[in-house]
Amino acid sequence: MKYNIVVLAKQVPDTRNVGKDAMTAEGTVNRAALPAIFNPDDLLALEQALRLKEQNPGSTVGVLTMGPPRAGEIIRQGLYRGADTGWLLTDRLFAGADTLATSYALATAIKKIGKVDIVIGGRQAIDGDTAQVGPQVAQKLGLNQVTYAEEILGIEDGVATIRRHIDGGVETVTAPLPILITVNGSAEPCRPANARLVMKYKRAACPLELDSTPSRDTYYDYLYEKKPWLKLNQWSVADIDGDPSQCGLAGSPTKVKAVQNIVFQAKESKTLTGSDADVNGLIKELLNERIIG
Repeated sequence: MKYNIVVLAKQVPDTRNVGKDAMTAEGTVNRAALPAIFNPDDLLALEQALRLKEQNPGSTVGVLTMGPPRAGEIIRQGLYRGADTGWLLTDRLFAGADTLATSYALATAIKKIGKVDIVIGGRQAIDGDTAQVGPQVAQKLGLNQVTYAEEILGIEDGVATIRRHIDGGVETVTAPLPILITVNGSAEPCRPANARLVMKYKRAACPLELDSTPSRDTYYDYLYEKKPWLKLNQWSVADIDGDPSQCGLAGSPTKVKAVQNIVFQAKESKTLTGSDADVNGLIKELLNERIIG
């Protein structure tokens, strides 16, 4: 059986390098001031999708991402590892989206893609840590969903078997397709880029990336005409028949007040025994100092 699989992936600012320019005046993340990386959990989701493709010959894997033109790099990274195609949602109207507006845009794009059997994404993005987008997309599309997945064990007769991480252990669940799965950070790491695929797709780009290439000349036009697979799919709000009032800042009720990089430093230490008295005393101290509670 072959399946159409869509991986939700995000290019995120490297939150290990948050500086004083991390926020814009509008209260959104200043992505231009931070190094951009492939969201770690989404890379794990990509690996699960590629394994399904290998287990089910004829299946296809596409990478769906939203961001500025430079986010096309996320699709290339997917192609380097074995994905078949990708779609970049890029439009000024998408800018500043919170989880609600992001899930609306992604769900609307999936509807445009057409028959999708499996949607896989990371549990959360490191620039938000909300774990909301995947479930919201599933709700908007009316899909079954399984979260905190560690491994997709297989699909048989239209039913997926999934091992998921829960507090205190793991559990194995089954759910019928179509389905949306979010992958936990404890899943197997993604395979490295394939050298042959890197050579094949290293010049793949979306139209806006090509327009901003300083060294572009007639050779590029010839190259993309001869090899159309190098021109990545690029969609605007209008292309996916989206409602501008539900996209970007206009569709985002959540506003970020500030982003800070905090490094905790121990100023003092205290040695406790395992006695009930010591534990109760520590809890009372933390409560009194409003560290917890």
